[in-house]
Amino acid sequence: MYGHRTASALTLLLCLGVVAAGTPAVAASPADSPTVPAVGPAPADPVVAALDRAAHPLRTVEAGGDTRDLRPLDHMIGDARVVGLGEATHGSHDFFALKHRVFRRLVEEKGFRTFALEAPWSTGVLLDDYVVHGKGDPKRIMRDEFQNTYLWWNNTDYLRLVRWMRAYNIRHPDDPVRFLGNDIAWTGPEVYDAVGDHVAATRPELSARLAELYRGLRPTVATGTYIEQYMSKPYAEREEMAARTGEALELVRRLPPDGDRDAHDMAVRQATAIDRTARQYAFDEKDPAQVTAAMLYRSQAMATNTLEWRERTGTKVLVSAHNNHVGYRAEQPQWYPKVMGAFLRDALGKGYVSVGLSFDHGSFMATDQDETAIYRWTLGPAGPGSNEWTLDRARPRDYVLDLRSVGSPAHEWLCQARTTRGIGTSYPDGPYDIALAEHYDVLVHLHDVEAARLRGRETAGDAPQR
Repeated sequence: MYGHRTASALTLLLCLGVVAAGTPAVAASPADSPTVPAVGPAPADPVVAALDRAAHPLRTVEAGGDTRDLRPLDHMIGDARVVGLGEATHGSHDFFALKHRVFRRLVEEKGFRTFALEAPWSTGVLLDDYVVHGKGDPKRIMRDEFQNTYLWWNNTDYLRLVRWMRAYNIRHPDDPVRFLGNDIAWTGPEVYDAVGDHVAATRPELSARLAELYRGLRPTVATGTYIEQYMSKPYAEREEMAARTGEALELVRRLPPDGDRDAHDMAVRQATAIDRTARQYAFDEKDPAQVTAAMLYRSQAMATNTLEWRERTGTKVLVSAHNNHVGYRAEQPQWYPKVMGAFLRDALGKGYVSVGLSFDHGSFMATDQDETAIYRWTLGPAGPGSNEWTLDRARPRDYVLDLRSVGSPAHEWLCQARTTRGIGTSYPDGPYDIALAEHYDVLVHLHDVEAARLRGRETAGDAPQR
């Protein structure tokens, strides 16, 4: 359990009541939430009363209209260059809609220019081509790319987001917003083709060798089928394939730029994406230690993709992923010894801010544990003793909370581990013991959520209520 693990120096400072230098406490002002008053009598529980005093009400999760209620979040983010915005499920509309709303606010008020999603790097390239240049059809891209473990992103909320990004870029062609995929489980055939074309154009005598190194790797089937078929290969074969992609990457790196540094650098990034995908699968899923190593590799790769993008583009980045990725500690540390958010904090310090999301009750889309069908699951109110049960007793229905500056006794309460919902692609999942202040800098709590609307996906209807 998190509360019993050795804490980092930063966590100790936070849990002893010391706010990190340069992180201002956010005081409410009348203009911050002009239309979202707290309702009901002041709470009697001293922890809830302290949460109530620190909570900044949210007007809505939906994008568009007045965003003054997000001003406190602006202050909490401060000068951060990368913000991780989580989700407590992979299948709730309210989380996806809120990410759209927050990103628009950060673009318009804080100078952010990149939306990064827990999605394959090559998929991000396709969506970036759409939002920047109008190339392709976002509905087709999302249908073709968001399959298997990524199917949850093919929803109406993210389609609305990428269309807004395209509309913004039409109005601001000289200062565009960008789209990044920072995950590694798939690299599309167009990336293999681009690397091959670059080698053929610069050192055609190496084309045959590159083709041999990429033998059997370039996808010729749909995204979901490719991922399933790759994982069904024997471990030794996957290990050998990763060795070949590593050699191919070195081949591309050694090519001289020949006067076109941009083309060379792009080819290296493309060959790197291919190699990272192959290496993600070059672990023995039958060995628990190697499963843990695979999760560590993925976490570091997601952080590295984000950091490399930021260094190359100079843009501020909003990273959208599960709470278990954007936070500083894992829900299941035995499988995730270090998460993406911890790698980002190591690299950026206070230049990274982690925002977790929670909810009291509502619905979400997820498969059953056998992953045979997609259901709409509905959960009732959180039970006594859980983090959500106490969070939901504060007077605002939905609110933002700076975990670094909450007063006593809520501060001490936030540093103690207790059951918290964390739901991935299948259900049942969790709850997990989490000390909120050790995981996030900021928390957004929603009273209720509703299931996301997946596009072009048959579901099995409602699962039994829990």
